[in-house]
Amino acid sequence: MLILRQWRHLKGASGTGLTNCLTTQIGQYDSKLNSQENSIKHRCMATSVGAADPKGVLQINGQTYPTDDWTNVTPKILSYLGANKHVQRNHPLSILRQRIVNYFYAAYRNSRGNPLFSVYDQLSPIVTVEQNFDNLLFPTDHVSRARSDCYYINRHQLLRAHTTAHQADLIACGLDNFLVAGEVYRRDEIDSTHYPVFHQLDAVRLLTKETLFGRNQDLEIFENDWQLKSKTSAIPETSSKCLDQTKQVCHTLEAVKLMEHEMKDVLVGLARDLFGTQLEYRWVDTYFPFTQPSWELEVLLRVIGWKCLAVASCDMKFYKERLAMVLFDIPDIRLFWSNDSGFLNQFSEENLQKLSKYKPISVYPQCTNDLSFWLPLGVEVDAGFACNDFYDLVRTVAGDVVEQISLIDRFKNRKTGKSSLCFRIVYRHMERTLTQAEVNDIHKRIADACVENFRVEIR
Repeated sequence: MLILRQWRHLKGASGTGLTNCLTTQIGQYDSKLNSQENSIKHRCMATSVGAADPKGVLQINGQTYPTDDWTNVTPKILSYLGANKHVQRNHPLSILRQRIVNYFYAAYRNSRGNPLFSVYDQLSPIVTVEQNFDNLLFPTDHVSRARSDCYYINRHQLLRAHTTAHQADLIACGLDNFLVAGEVYRRDEIDSTHYPVFHQLDAVRLLTKETLFGRNQDLEIFENDWQLKSKTSAIPETSSKCLDQTKQVCHTLEAVKLMEHEMKDVLVGLARDLFGTQLEYRWVDTYFPFTQPSWELEVLLRVIGWKCLAVASCDMKFYKERLAMVLFDIPDIRLFWSNDSGFLNQFSEENLQKLSKYKPISVYPQCTNDLSFWLPLGVEVDAGFACNDFYDLVRTVAGDVVEQISLIDRFKNRKTGKSSLCFRIVYRHMERTLTQAEVNDIHKRIADACVENFRVEIR
């Protein structure tokens, strides 16, 4: 999803113009940002005694972080830090990143012919709650703040849930046209299109009155009485979507419409550059806590039948994995993390306009096992037990040999008052055939870990 934004007033960011934000992932360092860029070049190691142990610590890239009752990041998730698949030569994600960067380089140039946009694709994914949520005006009750949605190092720091977490800091540094790319971390279900680590790219463009209106300098970005109006127009403090999506109180309608035209024009241009000039698309009104108004661009794709793919929003955010899966015909998101030469050697950066299609090396058979257990008395799904906790445990024990998990049955025993859950776990290795004996061993280790961590009773 690419996001082009008309920002609401963010904490820590100030200016005299309108801001366009596009999200796609890309990058290089800027000397002014070295203090923020704890480059991740080594595999991370967790040394905490336990996530809930207030005296425990995490060692990440030589830095020590205290843990507390919010800590839920696992050693498995920390092992992805430093992989940097989006800048790995000849990797599909890197190829897509370069295509998007080249598009913005060509679309926006200064009077000397040099690209306006700078690129940042190796910023540290460890951010503060303020950077990830507060600076972006996420309400305190917003669902995305929950421990079940994010990987927290402690109650004050987490692995970024979006590359947008860096935007307020970059704007405060004085940057007005920039791209931010990198991996983001979200707790999610397990299937062929979801992964706890994926990649985004943000593009941000700030416009002043001179740039936006050109020769028509009699027009204004801000309403004359906007400060008075803002005092009488309360900003919602909850997660409600009741903001006026026509425009913000402070901006003139002329400024908003010109910004909307530029944002939509550049996004459609990018979609055509990636998918071809004959693509079918539509704009959908949407909501983000930190932008107003906001839209999403949906592209109609013929994959198996017709499929509508949300590729951008205004606002603008690209989810590179989903774009890459479509552009390269990659059927399973786990393949992006494979180091198998049979996969990697199929792609090349020699010609960015000629995208190779993925050819399966072999189709390895699935192995399917069910796991049923009783939850402790008084514990229910989303009331003491989170499915995302179970998915993380499975990833920690089994790694990427698990292709999919489905909750296929749940019921409550009226006599005992306990609730039962049954998960179907599909195992398939990306590079070889798994034996049933191997799967049974992994499955037993998952069951034992569930007993130890969740105090469940295996059925």
